[in-house]
Amino acid sequence: MSEDRSMQDSVQNLLDSPGGQILNDGAKFLRNKAKLLSFLFIISVVAAFSMTKSLVSWLIDDNRLPEDVNIIVTSPIEFILLQFQIAVSFGLVVITVYLILELVRKGSKNAAIRERLAELELKPPRFSLVFVTTVMAIVTLGIAGLLYSWNFLTPMILQYLTDDAQNAGLTTEWRLSGYVGFIVNLALACIVGFQAPVVTILTLRFGIATRQQIVQYRKHIWFTAFVLGAFLSPPDPLSLFLVAMPVVILFELAIIIDRLTNISNA
Repeated sequence: MSEDRSMQDSVQNLLDSPGGQILNDGAKFLRNKAKLLSFLFIISVVAAFSMTKSLVSWLIDDNRLPEDVNIIVTSPIEFILLQFQIAVSFGLVVITVYLILELVRKGSKNAAIRERLAELELKPPRFSLVFVTTVMAIVTLGIAGLLYSWNFLTPMILQYLTDDAQNAGLTTEWRLSGYVGFIVNLALACIVGFQAPVVTILTLRFGIATRQQIVQYRKHIWFTAFVLGAFLSPPDPLSLFLVAMPVVILFELAIIIDRLTNISNA
């Protein structure tokens, strides 16, 4: 009985803590917004599904494919499943963006969040010049990553893989779902990877680590970039290198920017 009582007290103390209050307020918010979130998700999925056929047709246009490459489907439902996956993914993105905006708008006013941030000696985000600049940097770097993937990385890798297969005497026929997934994974890897400067500078700005500490663990960060590149990029060495190297270069650029602007203490 004493052990059960102790467990109940521990759970109650956890729920009464700022972290527990945040979880409780978050669950309450999701319950109150459940109908709105469901409506946004359904509308987004329906709207996206109606455009997926045009999107896939655009992706498999002959001008975007290497020469002598055919896109095929290997099952009767492959195409409609792909359409559904794209539409659902778009719906999840819409919901995620909405939740992030609500978190920024209302989170800074939440007492439990403010108390928790105070414990961590952090300030809640405000619509200041620094906040706006950070958001603009995230969006700009994300667009840069997308353009890098679409205009340079994807065409080069597809052409390389096609030439490699054709030189071996193979006919190049790619599954539709595999081809689209390949392009999307590369794009996401580049969008995430190009956020390296923002993550590095924010880490220094909030005092999570000093410049000396980051420089000291530079090799480990490089290694981590290649490991994440292996997870995020398609499974071939060329993709890994071309995804990881921009991350490493942007990381080093962030260190230089921090040193020149004295954002953090050395």
